[in-house]
Amino acid sequence: MEYFKKLMDKKNMPQLILSLLFIIYLILGHKMPDSIAEKIDTKVGKIIVVIMALILFACSNPILGILGLIVAYEIIKRSSMTTGTAALEIYYPTEEKKWSPFSAHHQFPYTLEQEMVKKMAPIRKMTNSPATYKPILDELYDAAPVNYQGVI
Repeated sequence: MEYFKKLMDKKNMPQLILSLLFIIYLILGHKMPDSIAEKIDTKVGKIIVVIMALILFACSNPILGILGLIVAYEIIKRSSMTTGTAALEIYYPTEEKKWSPFSAHHQFPYTLEQEMVKKMAPIRKMTNSPATYKPILDELYDAAPVNYQGVI
């Protein structure tokens, strides 16, 4: 009972009026005006709304603070609905949405070719030992040798 007397005190009347306005705003559900929604539906606008709600939560009655956080969420949500960014987030295709139908087609079984390549003998690395064969140069047809230093 003492809490309600303290709440109805003359110095707490602005908080009571603000909480009534918050409740009316939540119940009526009016559309956000375009000019305000464009400013709120930016990163800076959203940060300012959240900071104001947190300041209200820290400096006032806890009930008013909780109502302030709910109203801040609704303001951000309604402004994104008014500007259309909420619809873009839902319906605009992302890379994940674009490639999801193809993921089932990109699952391949282990093939015979992969199995045979795995069974093949490994390729030998080059060593510095002399080769057991002598390369033969084919007919040059009047072309200059590779190490020719003269005039062409």
